[in-house]
Amino acid sequence: MEIGQKIKKLRELRNFSQQYMAEKLEIAQQTYSKMETGDIDFPISRLKNISDILGIRIVDIFSFDEKSILNSYNNNAENITTGFIISDKEFLDRLTNLYESRIEMQQKEIDRLHILLQKMVSK
Repeated sequence: MEIGQKIKKLRELRNFSQQYMAEKLEIAQQTYSKMETGDIDFPISRLKNISDILGIRIVDIFSFDEKSILNSYNNNAENITTGFIISDKEFLDRLTNLYESRIEMQQKEIDRLHILLQKMVSK
């Protein structure tokens, strides 16, 4: 799997649009699309930015294997289910660590904002 395809799959797993990624990278959506399709190469600096946006390491982009994720679609008249079955424990562990670190960062930001709010109220 090419690097652009891997980034596309990882972006889709995060439920990010090409437009969102392009805005974060400060490039046109069409340019971002061309990078994902392989029409334009990814400079290493862009890979770093992309990994930061996706909340993963650059090495995780290169080691990503779509065979470790199976799209499961159950379509019937009463229930439509879309999900992911993770068959790669290492990937699942990394994903769990990623979310735990994001939760921790968000909690620190909440704490910082509470302190700031208390300072503003006490003036």
